[in-house]
Amino acid sequence: MGRAFEFRKERKFKRWAKMAVQFTRLGKEIAIAVKEGGPHPENNSRLRTAIQNAKAVNMPKDRVEAAIKRASEKDSKGYEEYVYEGYGPHGVPVLIETATDNTNRTVGNIRSYFTKSGGSLGKTGSLDFIFQRKSIFRFPAADDLDVEELELELIDGGLEELYVEADEEGNDIVVVQTSFEDFGNMQRLLEEKGIELKSAKLERIALSHTSLTEEQAADVLKLIDKIEEDDDVQAVYHNME
Repeated sequence: MGRAFEFRKERKFKRWAKMAVQFTRLGKEIAIAVKEGGPHPENNSRLRTAIQNAKAVNMPKDRVEAAIKRASEKDSKGYEEYVYEGYGPHGVPVLIETATDNTNRTVGNIRSYFTKSGGSLGKTGSLDFIFQRKSIFRFPAADDLDVEELELELIDGGLEELYVEADEEGNDIVVVQTSFEDFGNMQRLLEEKGIELKSAKLERIALSHTSLTEEQAADVLKLIDKIEEDDDVQAVYHNME
């Protein structure tokens, strides 16, 4: 059928694989939220956020409901959240958020990834001076959006920064950033304004950056790809430019 068909098939398989990973991670986030605050999103802001993020990546409604139901069962397994920090090839700092039901397996795997890449796993808190946790909200930019007016309206929610970026399809997305502590305040304010969020997450923002050659960056990305394939990993951050 030719190269064009094979290329389209490969892209489709990669997209499906990416979706599967996203669904697994969101399923864990839903489970953690249910264990913490119960199965009702109206009374559980973390669950409400997890469902919101699931909708943003088109996670089927029945999968979301199944994840909530499983987590609500008394004998369902719970997940513990851990953050691992280390230095990859060429001294690039890498921070990893995980959700696991077996910490020995998780830390063993993470340490192995670093070691095999020529890096090393560090102590908790060793990268606090490089990464800062921020609340990040994203939603589609309406045609009649007045960015300057919106900035003024969001100050009470703890707004630190507001800008517009393009998503993978080229659509304009508004990005709102607040401190870690203001996540709930901004979420409530945006909900009160009737803004339908595309995603609401706590992310790690690099305060400084490392410049590498193309070959060096490829070494680091190889490590990151390996880490992201691990079922216990929820998010990976680095400070490469």
